[in-house]
Amino acid sequence: MHKARVNPGGGRKSTFRARRQGSLPAPAPAPALPPAARLHLRPGWICLALLLVTFAVYGQVRHFDFVNFDDPDYTSSNPHVRHGITLAGIQWAFTSGDSANWFPLTRLSHMLDCQFFGLQSGWHHLTNLFFHLAATGLLFAFLYRATRARWPSTLVAFLYALHPLHVESVAWVAERKDVLSAFFWFLALWAYGRYARRPGPGRYALVLAAFCGGLMAKPMIVTLPFVLLLLDVWPLRRTDTAGWGKILGEKIPLFALSAAAAATTYMVQAGSGAVRALGPVPIGLRIENALVSYVVYAAKMFWPARLAVFYPYPPAVPVWEAALCGVAIATVSVLVVRRLRASPYLAVGWAWYLGTLVPVIGLVQVGAQARADRYMYVPMAGLAIMVAWGAADLLARYPRVRPAAIAVAAAACAILTAVTWVQIGYWENSRSLFQHAVDATEGNYLAHQNLAEELAKIPGRQPEAISHYQAALRIQPDYFDAHLHLGLVLSNTPGDLPEAISQYGAALRIEPDSAVAHLDLGNALSKIPGRLPQAISEYQAALRIRPAYAEAHNSLGGALMEIPGRLPEAISHLEAALRLEPDYAAAHNNLGIALSQAGRLPEAITHLEAALRASPDSASAHNNLGIALSQAGRFSEAIAEFEAALRLAPDYAEAHKNLGIALADVPGRLADAVAHLEAALRTRPDPE
Repeated sequence: MHKARVNPGGGRKSTFRARRQGSLPAPAPAPALPPAARLHLRPGWICLALLLVTFAVYGQVRHFDFVNFDDPDYTSSNPHVRHGITLAGIQWAFTSGDSANWFPLTRLSHMLDCQFFGLQSGWHHLTNLFFHLAATGLLFAFLYRATRARWPSTLVAFLYALHPLHVESVAWVAERKDVLSAFFWFLALWAYGRYARRPGPGRYALVLAAFCGGLMAKPMIVTLPFVLLLLDVWPLRRTDTAGWGKILGEKIPLFALSAAAAATTYMVQAGSGAVRALGPVPIGLRIENALVSYVVYAAKMFWPARLAVFYPYPPAVPVWEAALCGVAIATVSVLVVRRLRASPYLAVGWAWYLGTLVPVIGLVQVGAQARADRYMYVPMAGLAIMVAWGAADLLARYPRVRPAAIAVAAAACAILTAVTWVQIGYWENSRSLFQHAVDATEGNYLAHQNLAEELAKIPGRQPEAISHYQAALRIQPDYFDAHLHLGLVLSNTPGDLPEAISQYGAALRIEPDSAVAHLDLGNALSKIPGRLPQAISEYQAALRIRPAYAEAHNSLGGALMEIPGRLPEAISHLEAALRLEPDYAAAHNNLGIALSQAGRLPEAITHLEAALRASPDSASAHNNLGIALSQAGRFSEAIAEFEAALRLAPDYAEAHKNLGIALADVPGRLADAVAHLEAALRTRPDPE
């Protein structure tokens, strides 16, 4: 007895620790490792190595562009965000329901990026990557501290960090809400693990704060209190020591926050029209699609093929397919419940997966997608827990297969990493992203539309763009965006203006209250002689729908300048455009012209110089500034501006003409003047 007390030994202490961790049979003793090897296998070094590999794989995003799907709304074309951190911007972030979402912390994070990096897209991508790495580290820290199971924790963290299904959340700037909310999610789990070991008000407050941060980044994490209850069962095993009354009672504030966030999100999304009515997507189809989606998501974890940025909603789901998926879900649920005592991680992981997908599984349909890879960013961790601890359990029972199993696991991890590298590459720009989506899916009208939008910007590829717009409309004839953007491409070709106007009309029949469609229709009408009054009516309609629409104010101001007697009204609209967007180059340019016509030359020159600061490569702004400088008697400066315009656009007839006129009054430059006037006539033989 005395000897036992002197050396209570390791035996009793190890037994207690195994009971507390609870889930796995004791593994076979590992062979002794030299000190250096043990150092490299310590959890901190394992986590650091995983983070470095993840950074190396995702580091390519620092060269990537913004994409034309949601990125403009959230960052590149959002005036509140582009100006960085401002008092007005902070107020907007906390009160805005733009893009059918309320996530002030996400908006503030985009503003901070613009504050420090402007619109350098690579830095915005790297911020996403930073939060992804932080979430990975917190996930590993929570699992290892809660279980002391090194390699299962590593495998879960690896799958989270480097699975192809998670590429969308990390490589898409607009999905900052995913990586930011996941950071707070896993911070809350880590904080809850600390609280579970030693409860206290400060530790509970950290859980609450992390949860609040996550809700303000993306409300999808409303399921966190439910997951904390699961973790109380395993791996924290608080149900063995604390009663269910206490466990449930301490979650009441968390559930209250979830309810408030869910109600707020529904009101914002319903108010914006993002929540689809039951008519377009009947409840029966939603249930069928949800059942299929649960199985598809799980299958893609094991076979991540044909991933795409958008999956169109199916017109119908075969009843047998939905029924089979329902049976599969029910079967797995029964099996994991039956194994609850022996393998609690199976039930916890499965319930984590099923529960965290509920807000986005489509029973309340938001948007037009059937499912989305980004929705697996947090839920997949539940499946990964099942796989990792299940594998560890099997290896502990059958140690002879361990070398082969380790080799297979290493090969699988290497393959997943390679697939992730390739999948990341598709996000380099909009063209590669949506070309891949067209190739990987069928009937993907959105991919055709967004690919066409990019092709339309490339000289000589407008016919290809038109064919993709037409493909989108064949799939979905009432597709507003395709009608609108097809009209935009056609309006840039004079002979296609009637068809462009027809496309804008079709768009307005689908969405009569679209300010953008009214604006674009007005722009097309303004190019047709005699139809300027109709164009002005469309601009005014756009402003009735959206009074704070800078582009409509600018276009209306530009049109009013051409009507005698309406110059003051034109100036008023152009000034309104600049109040809304102070760096709006086109509005500065138009206002400079209008002020010049009004004889307010110093102000005109100031605005034209501002136009050039905002858009230094604008030949038109150089030419207009040259005209204003000539009117002010500053001829040498005017000549310099005309020459700058011609360096940018050598065939710019008006700049040749203006430069020729200016040089005619300069002693010894008559020959140059004649040469430029002849060039103007060659470029445009029928000057007005």
